[in-house]
Amino acid sequence: MFTSKIITDSVKITEALERGVHEVIDKENLRKKLQSGRQLRIKLGIDPTSPNIHLGRAIPLLKLRDFQNLGHKVVFIIGDFTAVIGDTSDKESERPMLDAKTIKENMKTYVQQAGKILDMKKCEVKYNSQWLKKLNYHDFNELAELFSVHEFNARENIKKRLDAGKRVSLREMIYPLMQGYDSVAVKADVELGGTDQRFNLLAGRDIQKYYKQEPQDIVTNPLIEGTDGRKMSSSWGNTINLLDDANEMFGKVMSMPDNLIEKYLLLATRMPIREIERVKLRPNPRDQKVELAMEIVAMYHGSEAAVTSAKNFDKVFRDKQAPEDMAVFEATKNPYLILELLVDSGLAESKNDAKRVIEGNGVTVGGQKIADWKQEIRLENDMVVQFGKRKFVKIKLK
Repeated sequence: MFTSKIITDSVKITEALERGVHEVIDKENLRKKLQSGRQLRIKLGIDPTSPNIHLGRAIPLLKLRDFQNLGHKVVFIIGDFTAVIGDTSDKESERPMLDAKTIKENMKTYVQQAGKILDMKKCEVKYNSQWLKKLNYHDFNELAELFSVHEFNARENIKKRLDAGKRVSLREMIYPLMQGYDSVAVKADVELGGTDQRFNLLAGRDIQKYYKQEPQDIVTNPLIEGTDGRKMSSSWGNTINLLDDANEMFGKVMSMPDNLIEKYLLLATRMPIREIERVKLRPNPRDQKVELAMEIVAMYHGSEAAVTSAKNFDKVFRDKQAPEDMAVFEATKNPYLILELLVDSGLAESKNDAKRVIEGNGVTVGGQKIADWKQEIRLENDMVVQFGKRKFVKIKLK
């Protein structure tokens, strides 16, 4: 439920400033602003380095929604310019530059994905190429004068790379300048971001001061682990994506380590704290995880889909049966090379992906395991194709 009225209730403000928050700079200043009744401009930028927004990125989006629910103006920035440069704040090695075509393709559905969390009708959606591509060398020199090489190199991740003799490009050093300038361009009162973004967020404050703007307050959120227990990252393939179908989303949540249940409940949902405490009291971690999975699926697909995905999970993993509501693939030819079948049906992202899963004994067609990635398959109506543990399609012949 969204509102345009500014809410100054101290309890709701405290929850916005504390739930799923690692640090607030300057907390008392921001609290006073929130209690003043003035509408604030709350900024979040996401670079389209992948086609998917995952739950790790959804954490600041949910915090953005918390502020939107208090009546404040949300400014959602799609970093189509900064994505070319690449932010390596959380990377152990240099992030490669992306080309404009890849970025354009990646960001096609970003507004739609963000709309699963935010009321986009009440958001300002910006693309930072609108202002960053207009800057010249003189502009960058002015911004660069505000920071020293030592400040950049002292960042924990950069220092580790330098100490290990790894390359750090000059390109990486200008990224914080551009993210900081975004705050000037949109006149941000508050910026949100992960703990790995702290240097960039603080850079925004310094750059705003240079441009005679009041420096933004900062709200950082903890980073979240993915399905394999490492930091959630598209490059590691351990993400739970907002565009995953209900069964896939449910299954991924169920596959993650038990020690992440409470963290997910707190950061990736808005389940009331008293309900989280109730879930934590359940003695069986699997039952706790089922409640978490249903909560997350309901957020993005609705409560009915959450119930269905729970039933399908039991059918597949407990009863060793295929789920009820499988996607249908209408085959336009027969027979079909297995790699082409897996890609055309949407089960595999690429032929290499399909080959990898076949070699890992993860593909069955009509109940028969496929061992040869060169195999040609004779299809039949209602034949079930399984890819990995959680992906299924039913064949329909045209």
